[in-house]
Amino acid sequence: MTERDDFLTWVNTAVREAETALHEGDATARRGIWSRKNPVTVFGAWKSAVGTAETDELFTYLEQRFSGCTSHIYEIVAADVIGDMAYTVGFEHTQTTLDGTDRTYTLRVTQVYRREAGEWKVVHRHGDTPPDHA
Repeated sequence: MTERDDFLTWVNTAVREAETALHEGDATARRGIWSRKNPVTVFGAWKSAVGTAETDELFTYLEQRFSGCTSHIYEIVAADVIGDMAYTVGFEHTQTTLDGTDRTYTLRVTQVYRREAGEWKVVHRHGDTPPDHA
């Protein structure tokens, strides 16, 4: 396996599991895959955050709004590893309950990762609604 293959295996397990858990109302796993070392940023579809304190507040805000995830698929369009940095670009297709209402939606998502002490951590996320899904 290549370094890129190992990275994508991690994305397709740990990241996917963390995002599914978040959409079920538990941000614990998401906090575990995110860096606790600044700079970290989120340019979210609903809300943004800069720095570890704000991202943690955002994760709490999100976990309080979501429940009952029935499907979360991360369709990766592009990804690469360059030294201790990596990125993924793709679409997240989600079926969940948001504020008590069943929702199905797609987000365009770009994430940037940094290797810290031999482990990948998310350091940036940008998510928005694709123009054809608005």
